[in-house]
Amino acid sequence: MKLSSISLAVVAAAGLFTSVQAQQPVTISDTLEQKVIEWRRDLHQHPELSNREFRTAKVIAEHLTALGLEVQTGVAHTGVVGVLKGSKPGPTIALRADMDALPVVEQTDVTFKSTATSEYRGKEVGVMHACGHDLHVAMLMGAAEQLTAMKQQLAGTVVFIFQPAEEGAPSGEEGGAELMLKQGLFKQHQPEAVFGIHVWSAGTVGHIGYRAGPLMASSDRFEITVKGKQTHGSRPWGGVDPIVAAGQIISNSQTIVSRQVDITKAPAVLSFGIVEGGVRNNIIPDQVYLEGTIRNFDMDNRAQIFENLKTTAEMTAKATGAEAHVHIEEGYPVTVNDIALTNKMLPTIERVAGKDKVHVNELVTGAEDFSFFALEVPGLFVFLGITPEGQDAATAPSNHSPFFYADEKALKTGTELYVNWVLDYAQL
Repeated sequence: MKLSSISLAVVAAAGLFTSVQAQQPVTISDTLEQKVIEWRRDLHQHPELSNREFRTAKVIAEHLTALGLEVQTGVAHTGVVGVLKGSKPGPTIALRADMDALPVVEQTDVTFKSTATSEYRGKEVGVMHACGHDLHVAMLMGAAEQLTAMKQQLAGTVVFIFQPAEEGAPSGEEGGAELMLKQGLFKQHQPEAVFGIHVWSAGTVGHIGYRAGPLMASSDRFEITVKGKQTHGSRPWGGVDPIVAAGQIISNSQTIVSRQVDITKAPAVLSFGIVEGGVRNNIIPDQVYLEGTIRNFDMDNRAQIFENLKTTAEMTAKATGAEAHVHIEEGYPVTVNDIALTNKMLPTIERVAGKDKVHVNELVTGAEDFSFFALEVPGLFVFLGITPEGQDAATAPSNHSPFFYADEKALKTGTELYVNWVLDYAQL
């Protein structure tokens, strides 16, 4: 049957209408939203420290199992991975939420306030979800339920990653995203892309901050041991003064960022946080211990800073007759959002949150181990505001504060963002 030009126009218009309709975001029901809120409150009342998220993992695993997902537990100690296979062929997408809490005594007055305690570095401490990981878990649990209900419409596979120890594994232990990858998580499931959300007190509830390219800094710790020769303070020529050498190392190291690294590529920070040496006013000690942090947004600059710090410390010490031994402990890499993936999924973010609530985020000098996932496959990591409307987000208690507070209206936005990322990725 041949169609007239008018009929073709009608068909095209109908197709356009269907396409526009398909662009409307999937929303969650009031019932599911309430479930997400209840999960969040339960997790908030029962926070657990890194690599000790046993109850949290049990709650997650039971939920994913009840949904009928393939569930793997004990990943990187306490991590949980759920796999949902859609009824149609398509890509494999990974969604990640972190699980661990912090050694912080909660000072909020919410009815579900944490009174939990645990051991941290040999001391009994209060434990609180002061960084919002309870919200992350609850949102991803909600997304798993919503996407499971849409299994017949789903093209491809979704890997739900509930990751332990984002805040750092206890001393002497491995953990977090790096260990999950080391154990073969991505080799097993081979996702095309990975997505993550972090709630953010510096943003108003429901607002989303994104940034293509570098978003969060690498975080590296360095130690410098400056060795001299002990002598009486009245006779400094009788020894080698490591205090003077250490002082010069601190001063000279400030030229690494300001004079030796091309900071037009990306900002960088080198800061000393610990200076220890000496026991008495009239004794020049044998050695001085220095410790600090390096933050940076470019992996090549990062390597150059490492090399220059080592050279600066060693040569400065040598000029005074002392020795400097430098140890750099590499932490989390730069969190980089894949530019193509970010541009591809930006319309989804704007549809879910509302275009007026989406903005380009400033660079953040904090670090995130989502960075390890995003080094393996294209990644997209965004910030979700949680400070109530009418309150100045710039002065709200920050993440990691004992007064950290999250407006639970953000849970709906975050859950729907996870869901629509999956649905739209397969279609775009």
